[in-house]
Amino acid sequence: MSIFEAAIQGVIQGLTEFLPVSSSGHLSLYQHFTGNSGEGALLFSAFLHLGTLAAVFIAFRQTISEMITEFFGIIKNIFTGKFSFKGLNPSGRAVIMMFISLIMLLPFYIFKDYFESIAEDQDIIVEGICFVFTAIILFLSDRCVNGHKAFGDITVKNAVTVGIFQGIALFPGVSRSGSTISGGLFSGFKKETAVEYSFILGIPAIAGGCILEAKDAFEKGAENIVIEPINFAVGFLVSAVVGMCAIKAVKLLMKSNKFRIFSIYTLIIGATAIIIGITENAGIYQQ
Repeated sequence: MSIFEAAIQGVIQGLTEFLPVSSSGHLSLYQHFTGNSGEGALLFSAFLHLGTLAAVFIAFRQTISEMITEFFGIIKNIFTGKFSFKGLNPSGRAVIMMFISLIMLLPFYIFKDYFESIAEDQDIIVEGICFVFTAIILFLSDRCVNGHKAFGDITVKNAVTVGIFQGIALFPGVSRSGSTISGGLFSGFKKETAVEYSFILGIPAIAGGCILEAKDAFEKGAENIVIEPINFAVGFLVSAVVGMCAIKAVKLLMKSNKFRIFSIYTLIIGATAIIIGITENAGIYQQ
């Protein structure tokens, strides 16, 4: 893999991690058509996610700082017997709700090997179907009446709903940001709340996924993995910078009610992937 190819994948990751179009699906398609698949691609994809995590920390540093402070305050109150759910401020309530959303991922991780096998195989039909699913939920959520819920209004039911949507996003082609933002909008979140909740919720989920993917990549074929420090550094930096730009773009598009354009985009990508996948399997089209 050249530095240029590493940068291209960094751009893809940075844009698609936050734009509701599925980063895993786009990377899977890119690796499918360029032949960059297998354990090495899995490890590099995991590393690119770290760049987008850095983007989240920078973009939402104030909110994240407040939530970290509240987290340690909650832990202290639990051990001193002073914890009160009703007495939580909005940031503290968001910490609890995000923890509930994350718990909902556990049943899905039982099937993580299956999700990874879809991303690594040479068949892109499933990715295409998942892109179409993303298009459908984006279209439906865009038609939701503007909600009113801020961080302090999120309920346990809302947190469970968003958590389930995030679990479904383990399929390559289902956008994590698109899925969780849609789950928030379906639950009556304000658009700003849905975006912020989605991106911050992704921090532990993506970080945990990166660790598991890297671990699995080495276990499956450590001898086949070639680590190129310069390429990894370029991929990380590009995905971080592009990721910050993508976050700003999502905020602007949500405010201007133009979120539905991603529904059209993912529908086109999904339909195209399904058609190409079918023709490949039939031997009509070969890379």
